[in-house]
Amino acid sequence: MSGTVSAVSSSGTYSFTKPNRESIRLLAGLGVEGDVHAGVTVKHRFRMKRDASQPNLRQVHLIHEELFEEVRGAGFEVAAGELGENVTTRGIDLLGLPVGTRLRLGDEAVVEVTGLRNPCAQIDTFRQGLMKQVVGRDADGSVRFKSGIMGVVLAGGVVRPGDGIGIVLPEGPHRPLEIV
Repeated sequence: MSGTVSAVSSSGTYSFTKPNRESIRLLAGLGVEGDVHAGVTVKHRFRMKRDASQPNLRQVHLIHEELFEEVRGAGFEVAAGELGENVTTRGIDLLGLPVGTRLRLGDEAVVEVTGLRNPCAQIDTFRQGLMKQVVGRDADGSVRFKSGIMGVVLAGGVVRPGDGIGIVLPEGPHRPLEIV
């Protein structure tokens, strides 16, 4: 299995959307260089209020570009970086990956998948009604979050649009993604 990086984004301030960049640098154990969410401990404001000493399992946010096509069908225009992701991918079923999957981004960077991103109310502030599109239900009726996955940086490196993404699944049994 493999895919492609279609866009990279980062922001040094707390903002819902992140501007696209020509490249981003991933730093081992920290996240995206210069991004507000980079760090060893949690940097998301809600989680910091609860316990700022928690390990940062959300150093890198990845979203599949196919989600933008899906929501476009429901009348929503969303582009790379607008949902706050750092890496926009194409050709990978991100939501179907198990915990512990390693993604090689470009030549050097490696991100280990930690879990699902939980969609927040800011999604509806960005585009009213969009939250309903990124939170769905599976055939069995269980809630399915579609707003991307989170990971930690195991090996640093520069990541650019057009870079390949290699996938290494963990040894089984595989654990499905849960919100981190």
